[in-house]
Amino acid sequence: MVRDAQDMTWRYSGGRSGLLFLLLAGVALSALGQDSKPPSGTTDSDAWPSFRGPRAAGVAQGHRLPTVWDVETGKNVRWRVPVPGLGLSSPVVSGGRLFLTTAVAESGRSATLRTGLYGDIKPVDDEGVHGWRVLCLDAVSGEKLWERTAVRGVPKTRRHPKASHANATPATDGTHVVAFFGSEGLYCFDTAGMLLWHRDLGVLDSGFFRAPKAQWGFASSPVIHGRRLFVQCDVNGASFVAAFDVASGKELWRTSRDDVPTWSTPTIVSVEGAEQLVVNGFRCMGGYDIASGRRLWSMSGGGDIPVPTPIVAEGLIVLAGAHGRIAPIYALRLGVSGDIDPLKGGTSSEHMAWHHLRNGAYMQTPLAIDGYLYSCRDNGSLACYRLATGELVYRERLGSGGFTASPVAGDGKLYFTSEKGIVHTIPVGERFDRIGRSSLTEACLATPAIWRGTLFFRTRHHLVAVGNAVN
Repeated sequence: MVRDAQDMTWRYSGGRSGLLFLLLAGVALSALGQDSKPPSGTTDSDAWPSFRGPRAAGVAQGHRLPTVWDVETGKNVRWRVPVPGLGLSSPVVSGGRLFLTTAVAESGRSATLRTGLYGDIKPVDDEGVHGWRVLCLDAVSGEKLWERTAVRGVPKTRRHPKASHANATPATDGTHVVAFFGSEGLYCFDTAGMLLWHRDLGVLDSGFFRAPKAQWGFASSPVIHGRRLFVQCDVNGASFVAAFDVASGKELWRTSRDDVPTWSTPTIVSVEGAEQLVVNGFRCMGGYDIASGRRLWSMSGGGDIPVPTPIVAEGLIVLAGAHGRIAPIYALRLGVSGDIDPLKGGTSSEHMAWHHLRNGAYMQTPLAIDGYLYSCRDNGSLACYRLATGELVYRERLGSGGFTASPVAGDGKLYFTSEKGIVHTIPVGERFDRIGRSSLTEACLATPAIWRGTLFFRTRHHLVAVGNAVN
């Protein structure tokens, strides 16, 4: 039977009840394959600290993961808890604590979320006052540890029918938890829930640049690296990337960008010992020195509504998109420098390992593992390429309906989640095989997180933790 963690009231009180607490806690911890939960603020080698985990790779190794599960019967389901409001941000996990954001309409009405394949660009109107919240749960039990309202008010911009007012995934380094609510501000808490600082970055108007009234909601997630916090703010108006001191919120640098709104999260890349912030874009994909914000390289020729996050694997930077006149996948060598244009030649052959101009995905970040690159499009068409050469290995259809969540992988398995909440489990490798199909019973547009043998799925109304049953 699925445990509803909201009903748990474990408190040590000594005697037989205290012994029961210790036994239950021991069972929960052993279910995750760990002896004890690391305290807040300590190093967690298995942390999933930001969107798609470490360096946005989407991969977690070292623990067994389930192939199938059943939410209705509880098979391989560790816990399932309700989440208030509407948010499409992903969970992040560090030190045994899970963090999530949401936006709750104070009218009490349930916010609409329209899924499926459609082309309506009209934003949602008249939603009234909201509270933007940060939630902290025990990753082992699902028990809510704290909940904070960062800000409340009427949203400064509107959202797409398939978006929310809490799209950006939070970031944590085990000491700080940063939530980015776009026009509503940037907020940093400690892991106990104390607000440390916040920054107002102004109105960040994200919408289709060809139809400025079509506001769709901010979605780029923050990234913490070392003592710095990085944000990418591509909007209608003055786009920029910026770095802040994560402890104090002090702005360290800000670099303007000549680009239209994008919804991509940046990635940290190490090149010959030097680290740079790599971003997707329409007019300006590129890399920035993380210490100074100086632009190191740039490239035009992306999809005109870029969403996928850059990923790095086996000496290549992979950038993708699928809107407008092209749907590109670019595989750039790590030493890329200067200004290049893959559509006009120039120096592109020096830096481009391979590219496809019609095979990119619109919403989903691709995944690279074991020499293969996997890319799933909105309609469920999954393509597998050889990462080194771009050679197509296979193309198969996963299922019907829309696909928005990006894939994740671990334990030799790939997980692709449809908007209907159907999770397709595929083996890593060049052979396509649908080894698992599991229903989350609700719509799901958020990318899952993985921590110590558990997959965390954020559905329309719940957070679901799945993992192999204890023998």
